Amino acid sequence: MSRQEGMNYAPKGKVSKVVNEGEFVFAAIALDHGHIYGMCQGLIEAGAELKWVYDPDPTKVDAFKKAFPHVQVASSEHEIFIDREVKLIAGAAVPSKRCELGLRAFDYGKDYFTDKAPFTTLEQLEAARKRTEETGLKYMVYYSERLHVESAVFAGQLIEEGAIGRVIQVTGFGPHRLSADKRPAWFFEKDSYGGILCDIGSHQIEQFLYFSGCKDARVQSSKVANYANKDYPELEDYGDATLIGDNGASNYFRVDWLTPDGLRTWGDGRTFILGTNGYIEIRKYIDVARDDRGDQLYLVNEHGEKHYSLKGEVGFPFFGELILDCINRTEKAMTQEHAFKAAELCLIAQKVAEKVE
Repeated sequence: MSRQEGMNYAPKGKVSKVVNEGEFVFAAIALDHGHIYGMCQGLIEAGAELKWVYDPDPTKVDAFKKAFPHVQVASSEHEIFIDREVKLIAGAAVPSKRCELGLRAFDYGKDYFTDKAPFTTLEQLEAARKRTEETGLKYMVYYSERLHVESAVFAGQLIEEGAIGRVIQVTGFGPHRLSADKRPAWFFEKDSYGGILCDIGSHQIEQFLYFSGCKDARVQSSKVANYANKDYPELEDYGDATLIGDNGASNYFRVDWLTPDGLRTWGDGRTFILGTNGYIEIRKYIDVARDDRGDQLYLVNEHGEKHYSLKGEVGFPFFGELILDCINRTEKAMTQEHAFKAAELCLIAQKVAEKVE
């Protein structure tokens, strides 16, 4: 896993298989974002079999095959779609093309697992909502900053146990290193990536809904800017937003592409969760100037102060739960409405954002 660029974030966790060999087969289509590696790694660790890969770019396919040597290279999407063994399509297409890939997968009766952000327009979201209701198929989203971070998983467990009482406020920081020279052209095209609040802001809104237990929220305010990257006029390198949840909890988050080169990892991602009986701080990827290991969690409540170092201690249960959800048609990993609501709110935040010049 690269510590320098978040686009290649692909943590390895504990092998915790929920199915027997060959019981759940999936394929990878569209390798435009490096998150596809983390998506596939998580599914494999949970027992899924990666059978096929397809992308029109042979360079991307060759790199993918080095990471997953046993995968077969398909000659087309169609070759994968007609394979009845394949139950799930995992994809990391250009964000503006993620919805159309999912709808094509639905045409062949396959569940779909996409990188975030799952949509770049509200029209795409409504099309996917309609098709999931018609087909009963899953349109799941890789919100990796919660699902693939052990300290975030553990924070959810603490909240469920009542460790900090009722959650009333969540503050999130999602800084990323730009590494502009390593980014593809689409990354700098607003219509392709959707805007910073649509893109990396989707992580933050999903976490707010999950940690606070909100089913819905309204965007109170949002703003975006390009402060330091005028060579890329369609890039937004800063964004923030404030939301109020349907249960009264509130949220503020900030995302940016301004991580300095001196940081030992790609972004100092942090989450602060305030409850009525305590609070949690998550230092996801690094403990600045002290420890370069991520997954540090701090808990303060009526019992005192506690520090947890969680790397390799918790695992990533989402992937096994997703596999079982696909088999049993349940919603243990994430409800469809939650996945779509997070996407909807980030699209609204992006749409109404004030542009700071």
